[in-house]
Amino acid sequence: MLWNIDLTLLDVGQVMRAAYAEAFEKVTGEPLVYLTSSAGRTDSEMFFEFCARNYVDVEADTETLADFLAALETAFSARHDQLLAKGRVMPGAAASLAAVAALPETVQTVVSGSTRANATAKLVAFGLDTNLNLAVGGFGSVNYPKSSLIQSIRLHASGEGGRAYTEEETVFITGSAPDVRAALIGGATPVAVLNGSATEGQLREAGAQIVLPDLSDPRAVMTAVHQATAR
Repeated sequence: MLWNIDLTLLDVGQVMRAAYAEAFEKVTGEPLVYLTSSAGRTDSEMFFEFCARNYVDVEADTETLADFLAALETAFSARHDQLLAKGRVMPGAAASLAAVAALPETVQTVVSGSTRANATAKLVAFGLDTNLNLAVGGFGSVNYPKSSLIQSIRLHASGEGGRAYTEEETVFITGSAPDVRAALIGGATPVAVLNGSATEGQLREAGAQIVLPDLSDPRAVMTAVHQATAR
């Protein structure tokens, strides 16, 4: 069972944007004037798009990317006290995580565009880490798209659950249309949630057959999971 974090379980976008700006200027020496959508993207992917959109010529190598990710973690950590003040947890997120965790033979984790440290900090700040196995999660610390992270998670999770998990048993809950497409490419059934800016039409056009209005009804979330894995 896979969860997207941002705009699915919680929203700390204001804090995250400030951290992006600080880290980008520290590494490139240029201000981050033009942002890009974070939907479906990892921090690794976003860095190079930031450079392109802001006409910053940097070496597209692993060393520069590592410098940015390290600076981003430092900038985000420095704003830890702002998370609760400027962020919010989505209604029903904690209850839905607890409900899914009660399912037998279920490994529950996240697929996040954020680095492992930043993703963990977000979840811990709102007490959402309790029912998640973050050791097998997929994070933007590596320069791979989310579809590849989903495939990697399924391999790692087999060791946690004692058996291999099939594509038919893998569910990804997200409010992002690009994430829905990543789920289909990575071998997971998407369950979409109208928590973000994407409309139901956009989510269904991306490939989601199950769309929830939000996470406020854990029973509805459980039903969606059962429907997704019964196909």
